[in-house]
Amino acid sequence: MAESNKPSGYTPQQVPMERNLLIAFVLIGAVMWISQTYFSPPPKKPASPPQTVSQPAAGGATPAPAPKPAPVETTVSPVKPAPNASPEQVLPHLVIQTDLYRVEFSNQGGTVRSWQLRQYHGSDGKPLDLVNTAAGLDFPFSLYFNGAKPSNDINWRWYGQKADPDGLGVTYQYSDGRTNVRKVFRFQQHSYSTEVATQVTQDGKPIPHLLEWRGGFGDLTVASAAANQRTLYFDVTQNKLVEQNAKAASNGPATASGNFSFGGLADNYFAAVFLPESGSSMQTVTFADRVKTPLDGTPQPFTGVALGDGDANRYDLFVGPKDLNLLGKINPKLTQIVDFGWFWFLAKPLFQIVNYVNGQFVRNYGWSIVLVTIAINFALFPLKINSMKSMRKMQALKPQIDAINSKYKGIGLRDPRKGDQNQEVMDLYKKHGVNPMGGCLPMILQIPFFIAFYKVFSVSVEMRGASWLWVSDLSQPEHLAIRILPIVMIASQFIMQKMTPQAAGDPAQQKMMMLMPLVFGFMFYNFPSGLVLYYLTSNLVSMLQQWFFNKTSLANVAAESVLPPKKTGRK
Repeated sequence: MAESNKPSGYTPQQVPMERNLLIAFVLIGAVMWISQTYFSPPPKKPASPPQTVSQPAAGGATPAPAPKPAPVETTVSPVKPAPNASPEQVLPHLVIQTDLYRVEFSNQGGTVRSWQLRQYHGSDGKPLDLVNTAAGLDFPFSLYFNGAKPSNDINWRWYGQKADPDGLGVTYQYSDGRTNVRKVFRFQQHSYSTEVATQVTQDGKPIPHLLEWRGGFGDLTVASAAANQRTLYFDVTQNKLVEQNAKAASNGPATASGNFSFGGLADNYFAAVFLPESGSSMQTVTFADRVKTPLDGTPQPFTGVALGDGDANRYDLFVGPKDLNLLGKINPKLTQIVDFGWFWFLAKPLFQIVNYVNGQFVRNYGWSIVLVTIAINFALFPLKINSMKSMRKMQALKPQIDAINSKYKGIGLRDPRKGDQNQEVMDLYKKHGVNPMGGCLPMILQIPFFIAFYKVFSVSVEMRGASWLWVSDLSQPEHLAIRILPIVMIASQFIMQKMTPQAAGDPAQQKMMMLMPLVFGFMFYNFPSGLVLYYLTSNLVSMLQQWFFNKTSLANVAAESVLPPKKTGRK
C-alpha cells in the first residue's frame, strides 16, 4: 500500500482515536506490570425530499426489446429567485433516478440540489442525501474560477435544460451573448459511475474553471459530521494519497495541482471522486465553509472542494460507498481512500476475513465477528498458555515474595533499600524462570487486534448499519438507554479476574486491580457495538481457556516447578 501523506492542516481528528486507544492500552498494561513487579499485586432531521410528479421523457417510446428506461421525474421546490427571471425560465426540478441514485437538478445554475443513495439511509432512517441542503452556498457542480471570471454570476442564472430520451442524462446550456456555458451529466442504470463534462467560453475564448462541491458531503445525520470530512487526491508523481480537512483552508482556499489520477471529497464511508482523462493534469482547491446542516443548527467548519483540468472539464465521476470491490474495479488506486490506519496490514485482512465469513457462512456481520474472534483466540492459545503458566508460578512463589516483603517492611519508596527489595524479587523470578510481564501478555496480544477492529468499524461501509440481535448498527454504540454489551463485558472482566491466579494478596492492590473492569467499561461504553462484541467474545473464550488450564495438570506442573522439592526418607 502506498504511503498516505498527511500535510500541514491535516487535523488530528483523523488518527487520534487510534493513537489514544494504543496509549490507553499501553498505560493500563504498564499499571499492571508496575503493580506486579514493584508492589506484588495480582495481576447519533434533514428536510424531507420534495414530492415528485412523473413527467415522460422526451424522445418518444422506447423500442420493445430494450429494457424499460428509468423515469425522469420533476418536482417543484423553492429556488433562489434571480433578477428579471421570466416564468418560462424557471423550470421544475429534474429528478434522474437509477437503481442506485436519486439525483435532483435545478436549471438555476444547472446544479445538483439533492444526491440520494437509494441503498443507504441516514440516522433518521431516510435515504441518505450526500448534499447539505442547509448550507446556503453555491450548490454542487457550480463553477469556480480562480483566474479570469465571466462578466456575470453564472451559478445563479437560468439555464436551458434538455433531458436525454432514456432518462439517464441531462444537458444544461446558458448564454448571455458573451458568455456560453455547457454542462452535461450522464448516468448509468446499475452503476455508481457517472460522466460529467463542462465548458465555459467568453467572446469565443475558453475560460479555465473548476467544478465545486461545497458546504458538506456524506452522512450529515451523524453527530460532528464535519470532523469526518476531507478532500483528497492521489499524486501519481509521488505515489501518495494526500488528504486535507477544513483546517488546511482556515487561512483561505488551499490549492494543489499536478498529475493526479483522481481527486474529490470523502467522509468515513462515502466518497465523490473525479477521475480525469488519462494523462490529464488536475487542480484541486480545498475550502473551509462554516455552515449549518439539516440536523444541527450550529455552524461547523465543513470541507469543500473544487476540481478542474483546464479550459474544459471531462470526468468519470464516482459518487457512492467506499466499497473496496467497487473502488478496485474503477481504479485499483481508489481502494486507498479506505484508510485502515497504522495497522492496515492487520485491519484490511481482518476485514476481508470477516467479510468472507459473512458472505459464505452466516450472512450476519455480528456472528461473523464472533466466529473470527473465536478463531483468533484459539490461534493465540499456545501463547496464552505460557502466560497462564507464568501467573501460576507467581502465585506459587507468593510465600517467598511475602518473606522478602516482610524483611523490608515499613521502608518508604525513596529509601535506598527499596531497590534492594525489588532486586531480590526480580532475582527470585529469574531463578525460577518467571516473567513478571507474563500476566500482561494477553492484553498486549489484544492491542493490535483491538485497534484493527476499531478501524474496520470506522471505515468499512459494509459494517455501517449492519445489525446483530438487538444491536441495530454495529458501527455505532447501542441505541439503548442502558447499553447491554458494555455491561456484560464488565461482568466478564470481573469473572476473568476471579479465575486468574493471583500473585499477591495485598488487599489495597487487589482493590486497585478490581477497578480495571470499570475502567475498561468506561472506555468501551461509547465505542462501536461491534468492537465491544469482539472484546466480549474474546473475554468469554479466554474464560473457557482459563477454566481448561485450571482443570488440567498444566497448572499443577507450573506450580510444582518453582516449589522446593519434597523431602523423602526411608523408614
